[in-house]
Amino acid sequence: MTENKTNKTYETNKTKPNTSYPICPIGPIGPIRLIPPHGGYRKLISYQTASIIYDLTVIFCKKFLDYKSRTNDQMVQAARSGVQNIAEGSQTSGTSKKTELKLVGVARASLEELLRDYEDFLRQRGLSLWDKNDPKTRTARNLSYLSNRSSSSYLSYLDHPESAANCLICLLHQANYLLDKQLQRLEDDFVKNGGFTERLYTIRKSLR
Repeated sequence: MTENKTNKTYETNKTKPNTSYPICPIGPIGPIRLIPPHGGYRKLISYQTASIIYDLTVIFCKKFLDYKSRTNDQMVQAARSGVQNIAEGSQTSGTSKKTELKLVGVARASLEELLRDYEDFLRQRGLSLWDKNDPKTRTARNLSYLSNRSSSSYLSYLDHPESAANCLICLLHQANYLLDKQLQRLEDDFVKNGGFTERLYTIRKSLR
């Protein structure tokens, strides 16, 4: 009778999980995970705005530029680079904050290049660049407050080359502002909390 009780106790202790330390160390805002939640770029307003810019740029180039021209290809590729690098940066953030910073920076540079292309388009054709306080600019800017905003929200501007270019310029200023803020947040977070290497060190140290 005693022997059976001893064996039963032994089996219970043997299968009981070791809970003497947590799987992940606890930080100021909860458990520190080696690969934290990442992605989610579709919810970023910067990504949504860049996507609209890409769609409208494709339409713009088809309507107002020679499809064989180098400028056509460069503008479409710059718009695509803005979208793709925001998405890729967000997706890679789980394992490399440094890479995320770099890719978001590339997106910002691509959209700046595209902004200059639209300004060149207006200047070279003798078309007007709308002032930021122009009522037409404010109307275009206010479309950003639409809850269901998409590229179709701006299609009426693409009937004429001047309004089309100015609409895209307005959107690009919005996207670049958002990306500047995003880069600042990423930089501050990286400096304060580090990245994958620092999280790995913290977790390993807590498990010793």
